[in-house]
Amino acid sequence: MLDERIKELIAVGASVSANCHPCVKYHTAKARDMKIDEADIRQAIDVGKMVRKGAAGQMDKLLEEVS
Repeated sequence: MLDERIKELIAVGASVSANCHPCVKYHTAKARDMKIDEADIRQAIDVGKMVRKGAAGQMDKLLEEVS
C-alpha cells in the first residue's frame, strides 16, 4: 500500500502531465502542507513533464500521419 506522501507526489506528477493548472496548484500546495521535501516535489514535477513531453510527441506523430 502506498503512503499518503507517495500518493501526493503521484498526484503532483499526474497534474503536470494532464496540463491541469488548478490541479498543479492544489497538489503542490498540499504536498508542501504535508511537509514533503522540495526536492521530492521538484522530482515529481520533472517526471510529470517527461510524461507530458512523451505524450505530446506521440500526438505530433499521429497528427502528421492523419493530415
